[in-house]
Parts: sequence; C-alpha cells; structure tokens
Amino acid sequence: MKRTVLALAITAVAFGAAVSAQKTTPLKTGGGGSPHVRTEWTIDGGNLSIEYGRPSLKGRTPGKDIDPYDGREWRTGADEATTFKTDKMLMFGSVHVPAGTYTLYTIPTGGTWHLVISKKTGQWGIPYPKGEDLGRAPMTLGKAPAAAEQLTFSIEDTPKGATLHIDWGTTRASIPFTVG
Repeated sequence: MKRTVLALAITAVAFGAAVSAQKTTPLKTGGGGSPHVRTEWTIDGGNLSIEYGRPSLKGRTPGKDIDPYDGREWRTGADEATTFKTDKMLMFGSVHVPAGTYTLYTIPTGGTWHLVISKKTGQWGIPYPKGEDLGRAPMTLGKAPAAAEQLTFSIEDTPKGATLHIDWGTTRASIPFTVG
C-alpha cells in the first residue's frame, strides 16, 4: 500500500499534476478571546495562507442570533481582521488578485454571499474599511458537509484551480478560483 501511494505521488509530480497540502498552525488567542489559526495550502504552484479568528456558535444561529445576514460587510472571523496571502496571481470570478496580502470580508445575505477582498491590512476586524476594496465576487451557498461549531476556512483543490469554502453552522459559502 505504501509503495502504491508513493508511486502515485511520484507519477503525479512527474506529470505536473497539482499537488496540494493543508497545514494548520494554532496561533495565540486573539484580542477578543477567540482562538486563531493560520492555514496554508499549495495550489497549482501557488502558496496561499489564511490567518483568522475562529468564533464559536455556543448554541447561537449564524444570521439570526449572531452576525445577522443583513447585507453589511462582515469581518468573517473574530477579533483581528482575516488575513489572506498569495504568492501568485489569483482570479476569483472577475476579480484579479495580484500576489500580495489582503483582508477578507464577506457580505452575507439570506440567499447569496459575496467575497470582499480588501487592500487594507493589519486592522482590527471592524469597522469595515470603506473605499479599500480590491474587488467583490459572488459566492454560492450550500449546506456544510458537517456542522461547524467554529468558523472554518478551507481550500479544495480542483482540476481547474481550487474552491475557497467558508463553513459555519450548517452553512457553506464557496467560490472557485484559478491560480496564475
């Protein structure tokens, strides 16, 4: 079995297949008390990371009891703003994202979410920095594969790039993107 897995990995690398790995590093507790993590991926030769606070539901319902889905920009995390880094150009919908560091927000509403990529970095999660958007792109909503007590960002490698997922409670907001 080990030889088969190793042979498949060597074959994938030899033929240029995209190989991705996720690494999550716990960080210090944020200024507001939520645990923070940095999660890193390699997708199609690009190194990506998201550093964010992970609020817990604690019996509350997202969009109702906590962070109402009322069309306002949401810091999409807890405490300090969520930081997104890439060393390759990315494309989320029609938004070109050059290599660099950004802050991620979302605009959640009942039926649709939008990913907001902000050029302003290093700030507390609120207030939202108006006029600093790099761009906005629509996300699709679905049911999370498992209920997420804590907010969770993940990236799923796909044949045509990858998909960014944000899971909280039973909601999953997703957006595909390409690298390069």
